[in-house]
Amino acid sequence: MDQSRRFIVPGENRILASLSRDLQLRLLPRMEKISLSVKQILYDGPDPIGHAYFPLSGVVSLLIRFKSGETVEVATIGNEGLAGTPLVLGAERAPLKAVCQVGGQALKMRADNFRRSLDEHPAFAEIVRRYAQRLFDQVAQTTACNQMHSVPQRMCRWLLTTHDRVGAEFHLTQECLAQTLGVRRPSVTVVAGELQKAGLIRYQRGRIHIVERAGLEAGACECYESLRRELEGLFSGVPS
Repeated sequence: MDQSRRFIVPGENRILASLSRDLQLRLLPRMEKISLSVKQILYDGPDPIGHAYFPLSGVVSLLIRFKSGETVEVATIGNEGLAGTPLVLGAERAPLKAVCQVGGQALKMRADNFRRSLDEHPAFAEIVRRYAQRLFDQVAQTTACNQMHSVPQRMCRWLLTTHDRVGAEFHLTQECLAQTLGVRRPSVTVVAGELQKAGLIRYQRGRIHIVERAGLEAGACECYESLRRELEGLFSGVPS
């Protein structure tokens, strides 16, 4: 496997895979395997967070919503993490909206079972809290990235991160990309066209195929490498 993708293993959740087999067997009965469809909302604003979600595939976006109705992505979650980190801190709600951007599968655990599992199993609580810190760091990095870097750089970063999680081909509409990058749809059309003309991607009818990863890496901002190192550090020394 490419060194840049060594921390992602398709079909498993890295948080759960880092735990001992015995602990996994204790936790799995409290979970339910589900399919996540594009635009499916996992939790949103004033509503209580009912479940923690451990993606096995696909990508979940954390979005902040403005009074105008527009939303901007501040973090993404793949099979390296979990959606529902406010529960770790004892919160029942979150100001962010969690929505599936790339379809896949996940294991979900009821909020009460999630909290009980954190209390009962220190090793589980430790890796979950470490991930929560990494997610906070990602929010900070993404916020800075949206201010400092160009749309092409940010799109390359997002495509690389998604490639790491789900492979070379995935479904993503221009509407979702615009929401993800916090720009107007025409800007996405122009940049996607430029990347396709350069032979880096193929983009047709909402399907993106990564053709030349090295070219995307050359075009991405420094935030991609920074976030990648953060994930590597999360599981460094943790057996899978």
